[in-house]
Amino acid sequence: MEYTGIKGKVALVTGAAQGIGEAIVRALAEAGAIIAALDLNGAGAEGVAAELRTQGCQAEAFAVDVADSLAVETAVDQVERELGPVEILVNVAGLLRMASIEELRDTDWEAVFAVNANGVFHVSRSVVKRMAPRKSGAIVTVGSNAALVPRTQMAAYCASKAAAAMFTKCLGLEQAANHIRCNIVSPGSTDTAMQRMLWNGQDGVQAVIAGSPESYRLGIPLGRIADPEDIAAAVLFLASDRSRHITMLDLCIDGGATLGV
Repeated sequence: MEYTGIKGKVALVTGAAQGIGEAIVRALAEAGAIIAALDLNGAGAEGVAAELRTQGCQAEAFAVDVADSLAVETAVDQVERELGPVEILVNVAGLLRMASIEELRDTDWEAVFAVNANGVFHVSRSVVKRMAPRKSGAIVTVGSNAALVPRTQMAAYCASKAAAAMFTKCLGLEQAANHIRCNIVSPGSTDTAMQRMLWNGQDGVQAVIAGSPESYRLGIPLGRIADPEDIAAAVLFLASDRSRHITMLDLCIDGGATLGV
């Protein structure tokens, strides 16, 4: 399937240095987008961008902390000056800090919200105020199925992802008149460094698939965890003209782990 409406457009992706963000950058570049790869890990983002350039793609990296609203504004301004108007935004940057609620420190809660919720707000606000006068744009926020169901040890992450999802829907409602579509992709367990951090031993992936009654966590009916490319494919669809009449959607990609909640 050809995804029209992407080729030649500037796509800004946060969290672009690894995992889901990197997979999305590569998918958008393959579809012909001009890539602005943003990440706190500037060297990692530059490595991805440099490889894409060797493949004939136009891609530049920008080191930025999405928790810093001034740094975000500066970076978005630089992207538009150097690459052109941003027409696709994908919010991917994320942070996980785990602890039971009674043991969760203020600093952990604030750090998770600073990236997962505030970061989505900062980047989306900066980009959308430029998109709005142009009356065109597509924004996709990568959330989590953890925003849909409670998880033990993950209160900050779940709450921050829920905040980001509802923010994106509100943004989509406000910007519908400007023909700016805003959607959410909510992955379940995906084979990334963040996911592997949660595994205990060699059978970590099988434990995720099987689920854990002790932590009130269902298994995955499809019997596999996602690859980052599975998430990137959904983002590509929502960024393209194939989804031109879709906005404020939260598309859950978790192999059935949340039973369609």
